[in-house]
Amino acid sequence: MNNASRHPLACYGLPLGGVFLATALLEPFHARLNAATVALTFLLIVLVAATFAGRNPALLAALAAMLCFNYFFLPPVRTWTIANPQNLVAWGAFTVTAIIAGELSAYARRRAREAERGKREIERLYAELQTAFEQASQAEALRRSEQLKSALLDAVTHDLRTPLTSIKAAATMLLNNAPETRLDDAGRREFLEIINEETDRLNRFIAGTVELARLEAGAWQPQESACEVNDIIALALERAHNLLQNHRLRVEVDENLPLVRAAAPALAEVVYTLLDNAAKYSPVDTAITIAARYDGAEVTISVNDEGRGIAPALREKVFEKFFRATLDAKSKKTVEGLGLGLAIARGLVEAHGGKIRLAEGANGRGTRAKFTIPNDLET
Repeated sequence: MNNASRHPLACYGLPLGGVFLATALLEPFHARLNAATVALTFLLIVLVAATFAGRNPALLAALAAMLCFNYFFLPPVRTWTIANPQNLVAWGAFTVTAIIAGELSAYARRRAREAERGKREIERLYAELQTAFEQASQAEALRRSEQLKSALLDAVTHDLRTPLTSIKAAATMLLNNAPETRLDDAGRREFLEIINEETDRLNRFIAGTVELARLEAGAWQPQESACEVNDIIALALERAHNLLQNHRLRVEVDENLPLVRAAAPALAEVVYTLLDNAAKYSPVDTAITIAARYDGAEVTISVNDEGRGIAPALREKVFEKFFRATLDAKSKKTVEGLGLGLAIARGLVEAHGGKIRLAEGANGRGTRAKFTIPNDLET
């Protein structure tokens, strides 16, 4: 009926045609038909006209139906006279009902059109709002990305400049041949050791950055095999021997730990990183405990120190690249390091399907760093 709404002839012609068609079909049976049946038929036509064609076509259909109802169906038929007062009442009731029903139906149609327009307007406004929100989100994401780039650049610049400055200064002193600054053998050896140490530091930084980039890109895949947890811990302890000389080491490993599918050197690197942090952030002559437990589904390896601990708000942040915690809450001094160790450790653990996190240490003292290894081998 949308086409009818665009063609006035169809708008008025179709309702009238419906009335005349119903009259032609029902008139031969007027003697056997109840007046109510005829009235309901005409009323239905009026309602359809009001719904699909509008108010005025419905009123025209109601007028035509009123006349046809009187002339063809109310005795005496084919006259404009209504003999029975009851039929007169029925005719009047039909006329009023047809007009009111047509008006109500047309009103409902208008409201439906208004609601549809309102819906389209709301959808348009929502689309505009969504577009504006996406643009604002992109702008905010770009702003934060620039901030992150600046922070990373500052951190990288600092970590590169520090060893390069030391190397440059030592090399300059060695190359200076002025008699008043000429070095003896001990002095030359000292500057050569500085160059060697700072070169190693720079090499570790570059290697760590590359390794972290590979982990974040998913380019590193562990070469897994069945491993003993004790062997992983032993590798880490062997490497960390010098770090732990000023601490009391405790090793608490469950008996009959299952084999795990892992790259042993990678997980040994994780354990070493946790031991290194425990040694840096806890006082001399305090205990560092490394433990391994099995709960039937996964193996948990943990390192517990007796240092000052890490504030809950920083326990997730320390896994970010280049982040280094201070020695304590009051000090602004940071521990020597690249700020990549825990970020790399998380990447290595997650590459094995495990999780790593920090928590409060035993008895509320220090920090407990732990990671899990899923046990997908039959024991």
